[in-house]
Amino acid sequence: MPVIEKRKDGLYWEHAGEQILIQPWGINSLRFRATKKSNFTPNQDWALSYSKDIASKEKANIQIDSNKNTCQITNGKITATINQFGWLKITNDNRTLLEEKWQVKPGGKKTSPLGIPGRELKPIIGGDFKATVRFEAFDNEKFYGMGQRQEKQLNYKGCILELAQRNTQATVPFTLSNRGYGFLWNNPAIGQVIFANNETRWEAKDTDQIDFWITTNDTPSKIIKQYTNATGKTPMLPKYASGFWQCKLRYRTQDELLKVAHEYKNRKLPINVIVIDFFHWPKQGEWKFDPKYWPNPKKMVKELNNMGIKLMVSIWPTVDVNSENYDEMNDKGYLVRSERMYSDSYHFMGNEVFFDATNPGARKFVWNKAKQNYYDNGIRMFWLDEAEPEYGFMYDFDHFRYYQGPALKISNIYPLDYAKTFYEGQKSAGQKDIINLVRCVWAGSQRYGVVLWSGDVHSTFESLRKQVVAGLNAGLSGIAWWTTDIGGFTGGNVHDPKFHELLTRWFQFGTFCPIMRLHGFREPAEQTIEHADRMFNQPFGSGAFNEIYKYPHDTYIILRKYLFMREAIRPYIMEQMKKAHEDGTPIIRPLFYDFNSDNHTWNISNEYMFGPDVLVTPITHAGQRECRVYLPKCNEWIDINSKKHYQGGQTITVDAPIDTIPLFTKASHPLNALLNFKVPEE
Repeated sequence: MPVIEKRKDGLYWEHAGEQILIQPWGINSLRFRATKKSNFTPNQDWALSYSKDIASKEKANIQIDSNKNTCQITNGKITATINQFGWLKITNDNRTLLEEKWQVKPGGKKTSPLGIPGRELKPIIGGDFKATVRFEAFDNEKFYGMGQRQEKQLNYKGCILELAQRNTQATVPFTLSNRGYGFLWNNPAIGQVIFANNETRWEAKDTDQIDFWITTNDTPSKIIKQYTNATGKTPMLPKYASGFWQCKLRYRTQDELLKVAHEYKNRKLPINVIVIDFFHWPKQGEWKFDPKYWPNPKKMVKELNNMGIKLMVSIWPTVDVNSENYDEMNDKGYLVRSERMYSDSYHFMGNEVFFDATNPGARKFVWNKAKQNYYDNGIRMFWLDEAEPEYGFMYDFDHFRYYQGPALKISNIYPLDYAKTFYEGQKSAGQKDIINLVRCVWAGSQRYGVVLWSGDVHSTFESLRKQVVAGLNAGLSGIAWWTTDIGGFTGGNVHDPKFHELLTRWFQFGTFCPIMRLHGFREPAEQTIEHADRMFNQPFGSGAFNEIYKYPHDTYIILRKYLFMREAIRPYIMEQMKKAHEDGTPIIRPLFYDFNSDNHTWNISNEYMFGPDVLVTPITHAGQRECRVYLPKCNEWIDINSKKHYQGGQTITVDAPIDTIPLFTKASHPLNALLNFKVPEE
């Protein structure tokens, strides 16, 4: 007979050493925890820490049957029921959202002699637990979100997804279901999720407890709003960040960077941000400019500000064993530790260890160095690279240990704490318009003012197709600020007409992304400067040029067109940024987000809405000069390029010459900035 109690903080259930606590946690939302330890993990709410006071404010209806065998808790539209055998079912108005899949003998109509429980905390001998939760599968259920992944699918039904952080893979364990709910696996442990046809299974390899949060409502937009209410909203984007960002691997000197900035201004080309990439420092882990190549950062920042250009600098979390800060950080326990043998965990032109972002002391130490050497020189934007952190060919998570625990148990939280390092530092210094670029995120990272970019992706059309899907799912995971390396990071030869086509199509897509940022390691790479003297610290000098005015004239004219188009729609973009800040609304989102009653929209992954008024169909295949476009059911659509009108609810074929990306706007609410757009004369 289980122990069932109605408590002030929720519904409590206990049987055979297992404790369960279900709490109201936001509108139409519940948090579920189960443990086989003596108590639930104290003061650890992970992604929900932002909203930990919500539980005490929500008033839930708790009912326990007279025999104390079954119980249920209702919060708004959502109800969780535990039967006499401990099986969990979650419903919305008596419609099942989730139901644990138990394949064991104790009674009921869904029993089995297989002996497979629906919920399991399996002891790790001498340690914690491996957690598994199995839910019944439903035909035609679709799953979206889950952060940013290099997959071709928008809908993850039928997929196995690793719950781990890697270069180009940002794990946010939140999924939006077409059955009308959002589900957060509130656990930063390494694991996996399987969205199979016969069950949905969530696993954590090392944990103290099962912890998940579920919310329900009748539209995707309301579900995302409830999710971001619980995990945090993105700040309001600074206006300058909605413009064009110029970047390449890499500007090597102060003079080189300033010449590029002046050339953009001399040509009257819009530019708002310019970026200094890695190895501008003497050694990794010193977080300062090498004065030989960057002699006067404060003067450089002032000169850029006078041109209306903000400067962003690259930050790496790596600390070289020969750097000036290594010994002190090692002595104070500020570095990620290894469980066996060598402590260095990264090898990129040296032997490096990552600073431990889960350690508050380490966060303060790194920020103080950055403040002294960058912030106090006027720099207000940071590029937080290697944010996974990237263990390269050593992604053996059981080998590493953080301040907060073993990597197997908490590794996925690292990028959030890395972003927190700079956000809280900048905030304490009095900065209000905080925006930093990161290569990885976790649930809740958005509240720390981060722009996620999709990592070191290849310069191919296949990769471009994956970025469209990656950006849409990132937005559905709460990450409204998102971008890619326009043109891809590696493999683009600046003299190859095939790359010019790819760059053009990617640039068109980038125009209609939340952040428009040109970056890449272009070929052929340039030689290092003073190679013999700098061979160790600057291993490959710089990639080829990556400024739009250096490409062939035919390509430049098209890039220039979309640069000015981006400038024309910036007021509209800022309107969408306000909605992202207030409601968590993604800037780019799948068609079903705005047209969820049109069943056809749930199956489309090659089109998206850019805000509520613009439908975008990127061209993502080489040689493609026309495409089919589905127009969702509404009154009428206008082709922005041809000015033709079309009724919604049909698929049409439109021309897409190399200088054109198919764009449509609602006839009932047209975006005139696009309909009336004209390219300024050179």
